[in-house]
Amino acid sequence: MARVVEALRANLGSDAVLAGPAVERVYECDAYTVEKRPPLCVVLPESTEQVQSVVRICRQHGVPYAARGAGTGLSGGATVAGVVLSTRRMNRILRIDAENRMAVVQPGATNLQVTRAAEPHGLFFAPDPSSQHVSTIGGNIAENAGGPHTLKYGVTANHVLEVEMVLPNGEVARLGSKVPEAPGLHPLALVVGSEGTLGVVTEATLRLLPKPQCVRTALAFFAEPRDAVRAVSEMIAIGVVPLALEFLDSTFMRVVSESFGLDFPPAARAFLLMEFDGTEESTAEELSAASDVCGRCGVVELQIARDEAERASLWYARKNAVGGLGRIAPSKVTHDGSIPRSKLPEALARIEEIAERQGVLVANLAHAGDGNLHPCMPLDDRDPEQVARMHRAADEIMRLCVEMGGSITGEHGVGLEKLPFMRLMFSADDLDFQRRLVQAFEGFELCNPGKLLPEAGA
Repeated sequence: MARVVEALRANLGSDAVLAGPAVERVYECDAYTVEKRPPLCVVLPESTEQVQSVVRICRQHGVPYAARGAGTGLSGGATVAGVVLSTRRMNRILRIDAENRMAVVQPGATNLQVTRAAEPHGLFFAPDPSSQHVSTIGGNIAENAGGPHTLKYGVTANHVLEVEMVLPNGEVARLGSKVPEAPGLHPLALVVGSEGTLGVVTEATLRLLPKPQCVRTALAFFAEPRDAVRAVSEMIAIGVVPLALEFLDSTFMRVVSESFGLDFPPAARAFLLMEFDGTEESTAEELSAASDVCGRCGVVELQIARDEAERASLWYARKNAVGGLGRIAPSKVTHDGSIPRSKLPEALARIEEIAERQGVLVANLAHAGDGNLHPCMPLDDRDPEQVARMHRAADEIMRLCVEMGGSITGEHGVGLEKLPFMRLMFSADDLDFQRRLVQAFEGFELCNPGKLLPEAGA
């Protein structure tokens, strides 16, 4: 192992290779803290050529490696007992092509960085995970990240046109096309969402969208969670598709109130954050229709932002909710599953039963418009009994999502966390086919191994 570190330092420079107990502690996991793998070392390449050098050295010595952005992933996707290939120094916006509505960026650039670079041209980058101020484009591509605005604009895959990447065999490839509807097979569709198992992205060409003329935001408070999620289904049913439609339950409301001093109506046990974009006329019509639906579903109070400052204030509770769980426990696991939105009332009731049976606290938030659930469980991950209870509850929740015709993940990926649950969704033949696709990439066995697909027979 010392020879590997030596070779990496010779190729990248000593300041670009970090090793030692402190590095192991910092990089032993991502935001899924219950799975830890101390790395051999962390490398900080600055170019495609340097990434290529790292991959070749790892191949030469038979050492596994994984790319890592900001470490905000929630499923253990960037955790590896080998070489962590950090994109922290590959964080530049290389070009904004306003005429063709494209941005060319390095993988370490953040979502927010891309949008800010596009703003002077009247453009923006649509994918917006809640960690968008720190989450990186490379990580978004690996996990096919979504966020609150997925309902209207789709996930990362809908906004990536082309990537440059270092393949597991050390070669550099360009996949995708800046021209829509280009002929031939599209391996880019395999890469987005492959969780870094097919190579290391070193450059990405992203689709930018024109900024809307108007954005309207409102908070709708409900006495019962089932009334809030019933309003979601009714809105979509009448053809109202908001930019965002976020659900938070009473546990999150209490946490946010205690953490940040926010006041909510005393009778409220859930809220919907609704956002609409378009023209002045279209947003006014959609907000009016959504307000009518909320009224029919028993809304307790409706708050409508009058300007940008009030809009930011309404978003504050949602953006800071998960962080507020730190008041309850030193760590937390944010689970991720998707179900048909019409089944949200039943799902929330069943999750409450699971939490009580397993002796865990579950705080629920959801991208309710597309049925993407995030049951969050605060816990002390140093306590094996608490971790075991969390896993038992997670197992039941994942089985519930599949039973309801949904998925074990909506945007967080499989990583280490959900490997056991892949068999709930795929047959042995299905999984074998996916493994053979990965195995078509020479050198695959060292490229972020043990993620996405369970081993045959395991």
